[in-house]
Amino acid sequence: MTDYNNSAARRDIDRIREIFRKLEQNTELASILGHDFTDSLAEWNALIDKRSSEPFTLVILGDFKRGKSTIINALLGKETAPSNVSPETYTINEISYGDKRSAEAVLENGQRKQLELSDITRDRLEVLMKMFPAKVEYLDIKDNAEILKEIRIVDTPGLSDLDDLDRQVTEYLVNADAIMYAASCLLPFSESEQIYLATHVQPRRFGMLYVLVNMLDALDSQTDVDKIMKRFKAISEKIVPNSFVYGISGADELRRKLKQERMPDKGTREFYETQFMQFEMSLQRDIILKKDIIRTKRVLAMMEDMTAETGAKLHMFSEMAEMDYKKLEAKERDFDEECSQLSAALEECKPALHLSMTEMQQQAETWMYEFFAKLRVSILECRAKDENGEDIYSSEDIEKYFYSYLMEKVGEAYRTCIEYHRDRVNELVDSLSRKLAKKLGIEDLSQVTQTTSVDRIMRSLGKNVTRQVMGVKLFGTSETFPPATMSAFSKILGRKKQTDIIDIALENYDEIRSNIVKDIKTVYQDLEVKAIAQLDSIYQYQAEIGKEALGHAKQIMESYSGAQIGKTLHEALDMLKEPIELLEKYRETN
Repeated sequence: MTDYNNSAARRDIDRIREIFRKLEQNTELASILGHDFTDSLAEWNALIDKRSSEPFTLVILGDFKRGKSTIINALLGKETAPSNVSPETYTINEISYGDKRSAEAVLENGQRKQLELSDITRDRLEVLMKMFPAKVEYLDIKDNAEILKEIRIVDTPGLSDLDDLDRQVTEYLVNADAIMYAASCLLPFSESEQIYLATHVQPRRFGMLYVLVNMLDALDSQTDVDKIMKRFKAISEKIVPNSFVYGISGADELRRKLKQERMPDKGTREFYETQFMQFEMSLQRDIILKKDIIRTKRVLAMMEDMTAETGAKLHMFSEMAEMDYKKLEAKERDFDEECSQLSAALEECKPALHLSMTEMQQQAETWMYEFFAKLRVSILECRAKDENGEDIYSSEDIEKYFYSYLMEKVGEAYRTCIEYHRDRVNELVDSLSRKLAKKLGIEDLSQVTQTTSVDRIMRSLGKNVTRQVMGVKLFGTSETFPPATMSAFSKILGRKKQTDIIDIALENYDEIRSNIVKDIKTVYQDLEVKAIAQLDSIYQYQAEIGKEALGHAKQIMESYSGAQIGKTLHEALDMLKEPIELLEKYRETN
């Protein structure tokens, strides 16, 4: 389908929902499959109701001190979102339309505490949060800014600072209709930010992703701006190809709209002012005017998952219903023994998995040694001279960019090793888990749950890489890094004479290489542990589902004839054919 017709899509959604309501209300089907089946359909229905009626949500992400709240305030044209907060007082802030400006703290125990607008500042929040009877879940902020009539904005904490809020941020991210990702031109895309984008944002479906390169007013020239923007666009294109990248100054734009004294113009103001205007125009054209289409596509994606899950369950019970009672009874008696044999088979698979992971680790170590040999040559080339004997790279360029260049190259090489093996890890876990599922006789259900399971492993890997390797001390910020390697890089950055930074890098070269290779071993060992644990959990889950299904099937056959069960289930599967056909039309547009 090339042209997307939202009205037609809404009609198809209504038709699909009508079919699922009939399935949910089918008393014979409910009596055969039980309350778990109908409760699942009811949950899906409630989720789709919520998705169809809740406000269109724009979530702003980004690490701490990237100016997220200032960007929101610049969009609103007023100081509404709390800014200048510390990690200890940072909250999730839901900002939506209200005739009168107001703020409430919504606590984890369900209580709501009325706040004055003056309370949503760093000093006041620190005092109030200590007095509340429970932790703050989020701040509910109302404002009469015109844009809020169309969208709700969610301001989130820094990605690397508040692990305890990661669950909440992830929930908002799952339900986001569009994303703004705030980055700082002074801290060019740390490896932890790149990993977060690749593992949390890139795999999801959004109507739009904006990467906002903030604080451009701090750069000294348009040449510096062009270099930074080129870097951000190259990295964004690699991680999230469909993102839109704008270079802005949230602080200057807010001052402009408030008619306050502007930030000093270093010859770049026209660029970042124009870029902010283009961002706002895109927000209006591609988000606000298309929000109904974006919401519809998200509902269609949910319906595709709902249809796949329901079909898998119906197929599983239908296959069991084709057995006669004695075969089913025999299958139930043999199931525990089969599970025991499967458990033993899984144990036999683990050495092969270990061998494969060890081979990947050794391959990655070899690549890193080769990389470091080439890196030394590249470092020396930073001192290259032209045909007139002049330095190709000025001391100013070395001072500004060498350290970030060094860390970017090391991090990129490390990440490349991991990403190269991503498919192999997926294939290993996928192959082993499907064999287990097939032997247990519930392959269809496995297919529904499998992708999530593998993705969960890779997300865990990404977080581990961030902790172990990717976070670096960059331009004075402190992110987690293995202590030994951290000390080696600190020696480089800690030298006062920036012109000596290449000498210091070479002096600490072997130490950096040694620690990075050690970290590779740790990451791959951790991945192996997680992969084995995931296989174990998949086996346990599938065994549990199989036991429940066999027991339930036996109970059903005590009350119904095989022919009656088969007829009811086949009729339900026939009803699913229409939703499957309708959803197929939108697969390309989603």
